[in-house]
Amino acid sequence: MNKLIATWFGIGYIKGGGTIAAAVTCALIWYLWWPTKAGQSHWLFFLLTVLITLLGIYVGDKVERFWGKDSYRVVIDEVSGMMVTMLFVPHNLWLLLAGFILFRFFDMVKPLYIRRLEALPGGTGVMMDDVLAGLYGNIVLQIIIVCFPTILLK
Repeated sequence: MNKLIATWFGIGYIKGGGTIAAAVTCALIWYLWWPTKAGQSHWLFFLLTVLITLLGIYVGDKVERFWGKDSYRVVIDEVSGMMVTMLFVPHNLWLLLAGFILFRFFDMVKPLYIRRLEALPGGTGVMMDDVLAGLYGNIVLQIIIVCFPTILLK
């Protein structure tokens, strides 16, 4: 069960699994957003993000003994990071796409101390670099929202 969750139900076995897991998470986010009014579910989404992050730390610890430190197969970290990117962001398809691009950029390039978090032990190191990448993506999205509020009209 730990391997199934860590690979986000097998996505981690696919080449480019991190990007695919982030894209699937975008679809999941869009699905979660769809029936709700903007802002209605932000705190529920926050709680779900925290739960997935904690679950990722747990399963990251469990699968490390089989697959080694921060295996490419583990993609639940991308799920968590993508969700962090979209926390408290208005429900808007353009912002979701921008969030995907920003998260993948920060996750791959790993600027501003992101790489250092990988050195944390076990599942914490697996998850926290993506959480920080998601936080940076979220900050950029919040700046976009403030500077270009008309994007929310589309």
